[in-house]
Amino acid sequence: MIKRAILSVSDKTGIVELARRLADKGVTLLSTGGTMKAIAQAGIPVTGVSDVTGFPECLDGRVKTLHPMIHAGLLAVRDNPEHMAQIRELGVEPIDMVVINLYPFRQTIEKPGVTFEEAVENIDIGGPTMLRAAAKNAQDVVVVIDPADYDRVMDEFEATGDVSLSTKRYLQYKVFEHTAQYDCMIQQYLRSQLPDAPEFPQNLTVTFEKVQEMRYGENPHQKAAFYRDLGDIAGTLPAAKQLHGKELSYNNINDTNGALELLREFDTTAVVAVKHGNPCGVGVSDEVSEAYRLAYEADPVSVFGGIVVTNGTVDAATAEQMSKIFLEIIVAPKFTDEALAILTRKKNLRLLELDTTIRAYPKGERVMRKVSGGLLVQEIDDKLLPEDGELRVVTEKAPTAEQMKDLLFAWKVVKHTKSNGIAIAKDNQSLGIGPGQVNRIWSTQMAIERSGEKVRGAALASDAFFPFDDCVKACAEAGIACIIQPGGSVRDQDSIDACNRYGIAMVFTGMRHFKH
Repeated sequence: MIKRAILSVSDKTGIVELARRLADKGVTLLSTGGTMKAIAQAGIPVTGVSDVTGFPECLDGRVKTLHPMIHAGLLAVRDNPEHMAQIRELGVEPIDMVVINLYPFRQTIEKPGVTFEEAVENIDIGGPTMLRAAAKNAQDVVVVIDPADYDRVMDEFEATGDVSLSTKRYLQYKVFEHTAQYDCMIQQYLRSQLPDAPEFPQNLTVTFEKVQEMRYGENPHQKAAFYRDLGDIAGTLPAAKQLHGKELSYNNINDTNGALELLREFDTTAVVAVKHGNPCGVGVSDEVSEAYRLAYEADPVSVFGGIVVTNGTVDAATAEQMSKIFLEIIVAPKFTDEALAILTRKKNLRLLELDTTIRAYPKGERVMRKVSGGLLVQEIDDKLLPEDGELRVVTEKAPTAEQMKDLLFAWKVVKHTKSNGIAIAKDNQSLGIGPGQVNRIWSTQMAIERSGEKVRGAALASDAFFPFDDCVKACAEAGIACIIQPGGSVRDQDSIDACNRYGIAMVFTGMRHFKH
């Protein structure tokens, strides 16, 4: 039975209507600050918390509800005779309902130019304390943090004179989910302000919010949902605006993210096509339509049913080309009206508008991979070459300036290809890509075969070193002109000697790019 309720909210959505429904049922309302003002202005009887505690709000409102007259009323177990005798002796009346949402800490830290002092001032103390107290005693106290739950609670109360235990347990869970996320946001913010914060804290706490539940996960028998970070997400998939098409699937999101990661490598107009998490075509040109043509012609078979992303505006000429085949998703910073008119003829084609010109990852971005019983966490692989950026020519023959451009292009592509990965490129276009084989020679053979006649004079990139000279021999037979690879094998000299025999230029980067 609800006889007394305390209402103190930052988000005042629906609070006056809730107060009116409670008052109509004879519930005594307690409140503070702006919430009390809003309720009183609506002509609803309300008592200030200070009148209950006998102690004024102080310290600029930092202390309002932190008082035994409030917390004893929340924490007293109603079927515990000793508890009830004690609060009677102390003159404490039970509080049967708490409606609270917290200071807007997240909204505060997301404001441009917010100071550390402003952020700290928006760390709620009294609110979480009351929420936790009420939730601990959920069998006796109804605790509500979400305006979306007001109707559920009041419909039950008005119909039966009470709120069911199942609803109370649900609300209890929501409180601790909410306060856990709130505390996590605070610790993440405070950690970001430390100049010497540990790279990997002893206790890792992270929080995300749900964007959508999906029809299924990687396979139809797996349930799935998509969550987003609470911090800076500019330039990332959760920030995209969907202009057309059906809902994205689990695999769509995973594959599109991989395409966007590769696109970040290019500071010129580029188009990246991805299929099953691996690039299948990459093109660079001054015009988006030409970049798309290069990406498409790199592998017109694999791009069917794939995902295409670009950092340029999709115009009518590009859209006409794209509309000729089945694509799952197209992502671009902008689509012209003419392009939209063409592409939206395809009912299920997903069109996403996203600022793909942002190349930097959000600050503090980490790669997290769940394993059974644990979590792997690492830095984002946001470097292409070592800090000094120096490439080491290790063969008698050095690559030409044009060949060096091809090598770096292929190196960007192979960085985002599943290991063991091989990528071949020439003239601002990827050719054959060999991803994810259990040995490097198979990846090499696959990439060479996919390159066709264009392979002669092309550049080949390997994500990790050659353990044997068999890949070099395959390159020589195919007519590959130059190779870029990390180096570092105990048998590097075998590959160098083979390159010298066949007249192939080889460059070492000193940095590998495994992607598993």
